[in-house]
Amino acid sequence: MKTLEKYSFGIGDRFTRQGEAQLRAIIRANKNGIPLVPVWNKSNREHQIVKTVPSDTWKEALSATKKLGYNGNWYVDADHINMQNVERYMDHSNFFTIDVADAIGAECDEDEWREIFESLLPFAGNLSIPGIEETFEVSKDALEDAVKKFYPAIKEAALIYRSISDVRGADNYVAEISMDEVEDPQTPPELFFILLMIRKFEIPVQTIAPKFTGRFNKGVDYVGDVEQFRKEFEQDLMVIDHLVKSFDLPANLKLSVHSGSDKFSIYPVIGELIRKHDKGIHIKTAGTTWLEEVIGLSLAGTEGLEMVKSFYRKAYERMEELCTPYATVIDIDPDKLPTPAEVEGWSSELFSNTLRHIPGHPDYDPMFRQLIHVGYKVAAEAGDAYLDMLEKHSEIVGEQVEENIYDRHIMRLFG
Repeated sequence: MKTLEKYSFGIGDRFTRQGEAQLRAIIRANKNGIPLVPVWNKSNREHQIVKTVPSDTWKEALSATKKLGYNGNWYVDADHINMQNVERYMDHSNFFTIDVADAIGAECDEDEWREIFESLLPFAGNLSIPGIEETFEVSKDALEDAVKKFYPAIKEAALIYRSISDVRGADNYVAEISMDEVEDPQTPPELFFILLMIRKFEIPVQTIAPKFTGRFNKGVDYVGDVEQFRKEFEQDLMVIDHLVKSFDLPANLKLSVHSGSDKFSIYPVIGELIRKHDKGIHIKTAGTTWLEEVIGLSLAGTEGLEMVKSFYRKAYERMEELCTPYATVIDIDPDKLPTPAEVEGWSSELFSNTLRHIPGHPDYDPMFRQLIHVGYKVAAEAGDAYLDMLEKHSEIVGEQVEENIYDRHIMRLFG
């Protein structure tokens, strides 16, 4: 089996232009004793909006690793794929994020889930996990509800996993299962039963992306009770540790944090706990690079600033269209956004300071940042005009991308 390293970092890139800048941040981390591996991730939705194909992401990663002389392992993630679109990623990915959130709670044959339920009945009652002080009361009814809720999703994951393995071979890629884009977080006991069901379907999953407590909105900080997150995250680590040791799950199985960009308030918690328990982590930061491109262009001079101001104006006018696909991972109050007329009068400094995520900075506006985050479709529609602008100002844009990944993300988590 292709074995994912202990620490992996997703570096998604909407427009496949920042591979080198992203990789420079990873190389800096490696030189400073942080053994990260890069995972270029891009979802099918993003490919469709930007009009790219999976091979473009692979080529970007290959070009960056060759140009920078990077000799470590690297991955290209078919991010949030399902049975309808997995085929187009087979030849150009070695990491597959199998998204089964939509299958949670789906109808299924009682004979099927009942068999799984019966096999898990010994765990009903007082569920005790080594490393967790409290015990969890799991009634038969609660166990039945959990099996009925998650069995269809795990069954779907198994179907997708087998289809990938039939083409690529089971040993030639990393499998992740994702169920994070839902309203309700999965509790540590639910994660326990989810992973046991994954084991019964013989899926050698190496990372699992549950829905954690709190809000993981795109491109902005964590919203929620940090101490509650700490408690549940540590319990999730202990659930995985127990199942790896006692139930023969893959030894490198680890948690994956989706929409992980800019979660600055919980990065120290995550870093502390994975070091405390000697566990790995996978972080996805996909959309952050696009925001740094916008910041770079806003600083590049008049033409760049005018272009990104026009992007904001169009995003503001098309807010509902752009926000709807991301409704579960953004929180924007339209009444609190600056109007396009206001933004038109901003300087480069004010525009970049309003967009750049510096906690406590008086100009920073998380709602402005979220709207631009989901507004990459507007830049995609600009086509070559946008890509040419990125190329023209590649130095300042690349500096923003590298600084963001290394200083604001990697060092907060591992530094």
